[in-house]
Amino acid sequence: ARRPGAFPMSADVAASPEAMDAPDAEAIAAYADGLVHAAGSTHGARTIHVYPVTNYSFGSKAAREEKDATVAEAMVRHKATYQKEGMRRTVCAVLVVNQRGHPHVLLLRTSKGLFKLPGGRLKKGEGEIGGLKRKLHNKLSPVEPKLRQKEWDVGECVARWCRPSHEPFFYPYLPAHCTRPKESVAVYVSELPNKCVFAVPKNTKLLAVPLFELYGNEQRYGALIASVPHLVSRYNLQLEDE
Repeated sequence: ARRPGAFPMSADVAASPEAMDAPDAEAIAAYADGLVHAAGSTHGARTIHVYPVTNYSFGSKAAREEKDATVAEAMVRHKATYQKEGMRRTVCAVLVVNQRGHPHVLLLRTSKGLFKLPGGRLKKGEGEIGGLKRKLHNKLSPVEPKLRQKEWDVGECVARWCRPSHEPFFYPYLPAHCTRPKESVAVYVSELPNKCVFAVPKNTKLLAVPLFELYGNEQRYGALIASVPHLVSRYNLQLEDE
C-alpha cells in the first residue's frame, strides 16, 4: 500500500534501475526551484499583510439583545421576512491576524455559542461593499468616533453561498432543484490595518481562531467558516512581526 499523499508509481518507473537511485541534493534543489518557478512565488495572487494580534486593542460596548433564542426560531423569522421582502442578502468578511507565526481568523461567538464571520444582512437596495463597511463598523468598531476605524478595506469577494430553503444549511452553489434561494451570502477577504481598536457587544466574544482549527471542522463551525482556509489559500499571506 502506498503511503498517504504519495503518487502511484508506474510500471515503467518501477522497473527502471535508474529511477530507484536516490536523487542527490543538487537534483532535489533543482526540482524544488522548478516547482517554484512554475507556480510563481504568489501564484499570481494578491499579497495580504497579516499583522500581529498584539498590535490591536480589544474592548466592549453595550450588549445587544439577540433576536432569536435558537436556530429554529431564526429560520421562522427569516421565512416571514422572505415572504414580505424576498431573498435575504448577507455579507461577511474574513479578517486575518498573526498569532505565534500562524494565521488566525477573527470570529464572533454569540452568547448562544454560535460562530460567525463579522458582517450581516444588507438593507434593501444596499450595495455589498458599502453594506459590509457599515456592518464592520456596527459589529467591530468602538462607539467613540475618535477610536473608530475611518475606513475598512473590504477587499474582494471570494465566495458566494446560498441557502436554498428555510433550513440552517448553506451551499457554495445553487442546487439544481432550487430556482428561488432564500438567502445569498457574499464572503469577502479584507485586509486589516496594522493597528486599530476593536469593540464588540458585551454578550459577544471576538476570537482569533487558527486556520488549522477551522479546516474541515464543519461540525463545530459550519461549512462556510470551515471553508475559509481554502479561500485564503489563494493569497500570499505575509506574516508581519510588527
